Amino acid sequence: MSLRRTLRGLVDRKNALVVPGAYDGVSARLVERAGFPAVYMTGYGTSASRLGLPDLGYAGLAEMADHARNLAAAVGIPLIADADTGYGNALGVRRTVQAYEAAGVAALHIEDQVAPKRCGHLSGHQIVPLGEFAGKIRAAVEARRDPDLLIIARTDAISAVGFDEAPTCCSSRRRATRPRWRRSRAPSTRRCSTTTLRAAARRCCRWPPCARCASRSSSCPSTR
Repeated sequence: MSLRRTLRGLVDRKNALVVPGAYDGVSARLVERAGFPAVYMTGYGTSASRLGLPDLGYAGLAEMADHARNLAAAVGIPLIADADTGYGNALGVRRTVQAYEAAGVAALHIEDQVAPKRCGHLSGHQIVPLGEFAGKIRAAVEARRDPDLLIIARTDAISAVGFDEAPTCCSSRRRATRPRWRRSRAPSTRRCSTTTLRAAARRCCRWPPCARCASRSSSCPSTR
């Protein structure tokens, strides 16, 4: 059984998968030796280890695909790789998928930020329109040769419109891209309404999703 089919089988079980990130071949092997079913090639780790630079779009397609090839060759478990925004429009996404597939990854994820992208742990995200992102995902699916290659759509939508810190599991649903807003006491700031935040949190992978959403303190935006 191929590693791609192995990963697809794990996903089809609909159980949560713990997939640690790796930034080079040695760390990928440590993940495998620890007994995890898959390993994740982190985009920030790639930019930091190869270039000594933050995850702000400095690492391009050639560098990321080459790094993915090295990690995939170093382990015998499926590799899930960060493909940033797909490195361009829908046409660029097609080339990205072909390069990553040739590198031997079992899955790749594409995010909906505008270019140049920002690391998920930073604030100030901007996202592309939903229709544009859907077109990029459609192009990615059509470009793959192996139907077992998983294409993962990743969104920074909630962190782009309402959160200041790193996105948590509650930023994993695109439905919150058009939340209802209410004005705070400061005219220059706005935040999601209580109903929108709670609805987004209940769609998360677990409840409560994070300390910010679950908190009853004055710092929680849902209680202000």
